[in-house]
Amino acid sequence: MDFRSLGPVRLASMIRDGEVAAREVVHHALTRIDERADLGAFVVVDAERALAEADEVDAAVAKGEELGAFAGVPIGVKDMEDAAGFVTTMGSVLHRNDPPATRDSLLVERLRAAGCIVVGKTNTPEYAWKGDTHNTLFGGTANPWNTDFSAGGSSGGSAAAVAAGLVPLATASDGGGSIRIPAAVCGLPGLKPSMARVPVGGPTPPGWPELSVKGILANTVSDTVGVLDTVVGPDPSDRLSLPIPERSWVDAMDDLRLPRQVVWSPDLGYAKVDREVADACTAAVAVIADAGVDVIEVDDLFDTDPVGSFLVLSGVGNLRSLKDFRDHPDWGQVDPVLRDVMTFAESLSAVDYLEHCDEGHRLNLRMIETLHRGRVLLTPTIAGLPGPPGGIGTIDGVPQENWVQLTYPFNLTRSPAGTIPVGLDSRGVPIGLQIVGPQRGDMVVLRTMAVFSELLGFEATPPD
Repeated sequence: MDFRSLGPVRLASMIRDGEVAAREVVHHALTRIDERADLGAFVVVDAERALAEADEVDAAVAKGEELGAFAGVPIGVKDMEDAAGFVTTMGSVLHRNDPPATRDSLLVERLRAAGCIVVGKTNTPEYAWKGDTHNTLFGGTANPWNTDFSAGGSSGGSAAAVAAGLVPLATASDGGGSIRIPAAVCGLPGLKPSMARVPVGGPTPPGWPELSVKGILANTVSDTVGVLDTVVGPDPSDRLSLPIPERSWVDAMDDLRLPRQVVWSPDLGYAKVDREVADACTAAVAVIADAGVDVIEVDDLFDTDPVGSFLVLSGVGNLRSLKDFRDHPDWGQVDPVLRDVMTFAESLSAVDYLEHCDEGHRLNLRMIETLHRGRVLLTPTIAGLPGPPGGIGTIDGVPQENWVQLTYPFNLTRSPAGTIPVGLDSRGVPIGLQIVGPQRGDMVVLRTMAVFSELLGFEATPPD
């Protein structure tokens, strides 16, 4: 049986009901990973352990035992977080000889508690610092829609794995667009939750504490909601973690309705947007308007590109993580641009850092003002088109280092933000529309993602 069209919610239900064996589902995932090794989505797989865990699930089903919500569902784990039994390389040669992790990250722990089976680790750029998934240790991750191009980053391995049907679910994280960018170019929905909605505690402090959040990638909004519903909620080791929502997120998806008003910003006031991206997103917004939604266009949302503040906060985080590795024998193989970012971060003072944190406050004030006019903000998810794995993207055919100009502002503001696919570019690579909500308005974003996805009806699948 081909399980590629089935998401984690449906698969879990079939396993619980005995319609299919967990071993068959896991074996299918392992076969697909082998068949699409050309994608470079997975960097390591433990087939023996995954099949053994599947057998345990099948034995529990046979005995009529109570199972977790996603028992038997195979998943990939982004190689930035711990999964017990696997080395956490963070995409870096600096960690290739590290011992395997002895415990799970909080997110992986919660997914395992729900019955998920970790089949392996998915690729990420070194220390997850850029929007293209490529590193010296494992190479690059190709886009399943057109393997000449990148799957985006930094959760590119997870996005490619889900989009190509290798696994129905994978973990992800987003410090500057790292869920939304690969989701957009791989034709998936993706949500960057509010900060600390999914806790990032545990024994190791988070690498980018002012920016990064944890999340997941799945093929549909409903599957995204169903999985997130099992992993959100506080943990005492995360000082910022948010309480459990008063209402189940799954239940909150009932009775979906189009919002009365939304705000549309084609370029956030500062970005140059590729013509193909602009045309696809403008066409999607026109469909939304024709359905009766009042679309209010705003041309001057932000005065300038806040990339400087993003680079300061992320650069200081990378400096803190990497500063003690300069004498490592493999230091010369660390991405040279990442080393340049560290050098830049060393020139900053504590006051510099706080002043750039302040920029997030100012941007959020503009967002508050903007969202008084509409339920959510719509923008293109990314400004350009992805380049080849290991290369840079383009805007109107011209290579641009910063081809992802539209995602990181909402890490600075900490706004929940999602993406949904709205079309394909001339190369057959998907284009995404970004949906940004008010502070802690994750469900506002998810409901809007769901109703707009249904309205726009993007249903294409990548070639195999």
